[in-house]
Parts: sequence; C-alpha cells; structure tokens
Amino acid sequence: MAGFGTLLAVAVSGFAVAALAPLAHARADTADANKAIIQRAFDAWAAGTGGPYDLLADDATWTITGNSLASKTYPSREAFMSEVIRPFNARMSAGLKPSIRNIYAEGNTVVVFFDASGTARDGKPYANTYAWFLDLKDGKIGKAHAFFDSIAFNDFWTRVEPVP
Repeated sequence: MAGFGTLLAVAVSGFAVAALAPLAHARADTADANKAIIQRAFDAWAAGTGGPYDLLADDATWTITGNSLASKTYPSREAFMSEVIRPFNARMSAGLKPSIRNIYAEGNTVVVFFDASGTARDGKPYANTYAWFLDLKDGKIGKAHAFFDSIAFNDFWTRVEPVP
C-alpha cells in the first residue's frame, strides 16, 4: 500500500507535468513559426527575390566556424555583409541557389542543412554544403553559426577576384 508521501509525490509530479504541457505546446508553436520564417526566406533566395540575410538583426552576430579564410565571428549585420556576403556575390556571375535538405527547429533555434551552387565569374561552378544554426527573436536572426566545406570555399575565395 502506498504511503501518503508516495501519493503526494505522484500528485505533485502529475500537476507539474500538466502545468508544463502548455509551455511545451508554446515552444512547439514557436519552433513551427520560426521554421516557417526560415523556409520562406530560403524560398525567396531560390527565387531570386530575397533571402535569409534580410532577416538579420542589425546587431546580429554571425560565426563562420572552422578554418576557412572567412572563419571568425562578425559582430554585426553590416560587418558580415561587407566582409563576406558582398565580396562573395562580387565573385559570382550567377548567384547561389540553395536547395534545402532539411530544416530542424526547436524553440527559437532553427537548423538549416542545405546545398548551394552557382557559377563563379571565372566560369567555374561553385558548390558547397552548409549547416546553419540560427537563433531567432521576433522573426529576426540574432545569432548564427555556419558550417561548410572550407576547402571549396578557400579555393573559390582565392581563385576569383571580386568585381568592385
């Protein structure tokens, strides 16, 4: 026969689970909404009408992880755009087109696993596979960590001069 302490513990734990259920539902709703925001941004990128960089907050940090020539943490949207994205695009004759393999979301974090390819100004293809970990707040990216093949990136970055 269960003692009073055991019954109380079961009752309290049942209450705790019931009390947490709305929080879990809200977290799932947030994850679904954030996943949809990123999906739309990637759809716009593929269509040439926008992209995920449009979602960067002004004070967003973007970290390129690894040992590429661009690997470091960029302290703002403008730093990342001026040091990486604009010089990257200036090396391309046809912009990158993404192809999402999968999107994962939990709470405010969205992970996008995708391939992107385009044609460099020297006529050679550029293709890479990426994993981006994006932390969103109020529909904006506040923090990002990017992983990709640094050998393919470094070859492209050193081989092709950007057009001013």
